[in-house]
Amino acid sequence: MSTALNITGQLLMPKATAVWLIENTALTFEQIADFTSMTTIEIEALADGDIGKGLVGRNPLEHHELTQEELDRCQADPAARLKIAKSSLPPVKSRAKGPRYTPVSKRGDKPDAIAYILKHNPEITDAQITKLVGTTKPTINSVRERTHPNTPNLRPRHPAELGLCTWQEYEKAVEKGLKAQGKDPEEVKAQRLAEQQAALQAPQEDESSQSGTGGFDFSNFLGDTDTSSSDD
Repeated sequence: MSTALNITGQLLMPKATAVWLIENTALTFEQIADFTSMTTIEIEALADGDIGKGLVGRNPLEHHELTQEELDRCQADPAARLKIAKSSLPPVKSRAKGPRYTPVSKRGDKPDAIAYILKHNPEITDAQITKLVGTTKPTINSVRERTHPNTPNLRPRHPAELGLCTWQEYEKAVEKGLKAQGKDPEEVKAQRLAEQQAALQAPQEDESSQSGTGGFDFSNFLGDTDTSSSDD
């Protein structure tokens, strides 16, 4: 007999539990549906064999999800509703999430993504970078201090373009970092956009200024007009 305790307050296998209750108790379909969080139609289909063929029933009494006293109470009163048995043990604490998993094919792109963040969005903290890129703080420091083994070949590239995070996740990290510094995210974004546009326009203006005839002297290719007129 299993000695496992129900700590979560939820059935581990609702459909299998429903099968056992259908086959071994006098509970109504409504009572079983309520206890297993299924619909009455699903319970009827299980009873008729329309679904769940071959499914082995799971005894909630053996798995401490239901007490015999509670079962007897509800079998005697069709209007009553079963209450799941809960363990007195404290809930299990969930383990803190580590760095996100990154496919092997993309792991070589992480230093490029880190370089991009450090260059363009220094307000994003190292803790945020570890979550966005799925990296570690020593790796971030090595890129920052230019001690990373691949430093000469690093190309700052947006982590969202590399598929290491989504654009939404990146924008949220930027806004969170700016707010932590007491800055208005919208104002900073507008300023950076204006700077980028100005940087793009500068080369175009240089090209247009050099395209005029003033940048090239054609006098060497023209004859001496004074001499030719005197000869005439």
